[in-house]
Amino acid sequence: MVCGGFTCSKNALCSLNVVYMLVGLLLIGVAAWEKGFGLVSSIHIIGGVIAVGVFLLLIAIVGLIGAMHHHQVMLFFYMVILFIIFLFQFGVSCSCLAMNRGQQETLLTSTWGVLDNKTKEDLETQIDCCGLLNTTATRIQFEEDLLSCPAPCKETPTRECSSCGGIMLHHATEALKILGGVGLFFSFTEILGVWLAVRYRNQKDPRANPSAFL
Repeated sequence: MVCGGFTCSKNALCSLNVVYMLVGLLLIGVAAWEKGFGLVSSIHIIGGVIAVGVFLLLIAIVGLIGAMHHHQVMLFFYMVILFIIFLFQFGVSCSCLAMNRGQQETLLTSTWGVLDNKTKEDLETQIDCCGLLNTTATRIQFEEDLLSCPAPCKETPTRECSSCGGIMLHHATEALKILGGVGLFFSFTEILGVWLAVRYRNQKDPRANPSAFL
């Protein structure tokens, strides 16, 4: 059954905005969790995802209020901003999915090199790891970090400390896949939201004055 009536369009737009609010909260939550996990805060894509989540949450609230009251101005700005969010979210989501492990290692290595020793030691203690990546290119830096590592794992002789880079890359890869997949899927639903808003905005409210059509 086609949703063509005023009430049906209103309910569909309200429901869609509730979904947008949940997606916005999901994006903010996952990105904030990953941003707070070690050096992943240096990846600007994570910040971009949080920004998309915040704007999507705010515009969903505006759209929900506009749909409930059939407010012409709010619905107009809702359509324009939602389309802009679609473009931005589509680009960020594709960037999340396209970032490979090599690019993540490059970002982490460059960021680790500019951190002071106190910050490195705090991260090593928090994550219970030593050094960043034990590779040929970073072996000298890794051995230096290993000597000054205060992580609890060093206090256990029978336990080998993991590299911080390996742990952070594992979590970063998971988060980028989740953020990219969810963001890409729901970015296309935003086009549906724009279409519904245009349709609903041009419909006449049957409870209003029949001669007053906006």
